[in-house]
Amino acid sequence: MVLKLVRNLETTYPTSPTLLSDPEESKILDGDWYLQYTQPSEIENADSGDKWVPSAASEGEPNIETTKFKAAGSISGAGIPVDASKNIPKQSFDIVNSRVKNEIRTAIGQITVAGRFRQSNAVPQRAVLASDTAKIELNIGPTLDISFLFRVIAALKGTDEGGWLETTYCSNDVRIGRGSKGSLFVLTRDIEAVKN
Repeated sequence: MVLKLVRNLETTYPTSPTLLSDPEESKILDGDWYLQYTQPSEIENADSGDKWVPSAASEGEPNIETTKFKAAGSISGAGIPVDASKNIPKQSFDIVNSRVKNEIRTAIGQITVAGRFRQSNAVPQRAVLASDTAKIELNIGPTLDISFLFRVIAALKGTDEGGWLETTYCSNDVRIGRGSKGSLFVLTRDIEAVKN
């Protein structure tokens, strides 16, 4: 049911190809968004009309992993899954500085993963991500800065680009995105837009 609603929004109101390049249009994306729902982009036995097939899935460097997302209710940073079922993650786009930041509060503290993005050459609504910041602000104790892990991963892969996020629908209140790991994200401007 959710996939059908999402596909209807994506096909009826597609995102402008200049969303990331036009300063006026990009204002709709700029700022804080709260993740309200996540699931795999593809569900087995789904209606063919509900399927989303990414263009140029192996966007950017050939080393960007594009795998099937299987963990509904979780998010992943650099391949490390984090349970998002109890706390609402925040994603912030800083269009002027070409930065994106993800934050989530967990039982051990605040986790922040951030990096720069560039507009895709193949799919203009797609932001190709290069993470460079990873911090865990512990509830008790110091803040752990593990950003060096991104430099190690980039050296091993031969690129600092580690994935992409395509905005497939965007209004003033709701944003739908698809990720290179096969995930679907529904985000809102208002943290309390969805109540349990």
